[in-house]
Amino acid sequence: MSELHQPSKRFEQGMATRRAVLGDAHVDRAESSSTPFDKPFQDLITEAAWGHVWSRPTLTRRERSIVTIALLAALGQDDEVAMHVRATANTGASRDDICEALLHVAIYAGVPAANHAIKIAKHVFEQMDAGKAA
Repeated sequence: MSELHQPSKRFEQGMATRRAVLGDAHVDRAESSSTPFDKPFQDLITEAAWGHVWSRPTLTRRERSIVTIALLAALGQDDEVAMHVRATANTGASRDDICEALLHVAIYAGVPAANHAIKIAKHVFEQMDAGKAA
């Protein structure tokens, strides 16, 4: 949070959820590269996305992961798709889950969006598999 505000309970919950989903290394990188210009944005996504939405009990993290990947793929948010595919290692969403989500993207948002997201997911899975082998 900015120096002007104490972290709220929602922010603290958001940070815990963000770390659980994306991993400490990712969050630490994002936090360490934050500047006064983008710190308010980092605080916003931590509190709103991670504290308000991802921390709700109605959907599991696996289900949220599937929905998020489908939405990001449909919107063509390539970097975010890759980040959330990597996060499936922490959310429990399987490769079959991601395949099914991207099939929905093909039907409801367009084949080109799904095709591109599939390429991204395959590349991320290759990287994840190479990391396991190392």
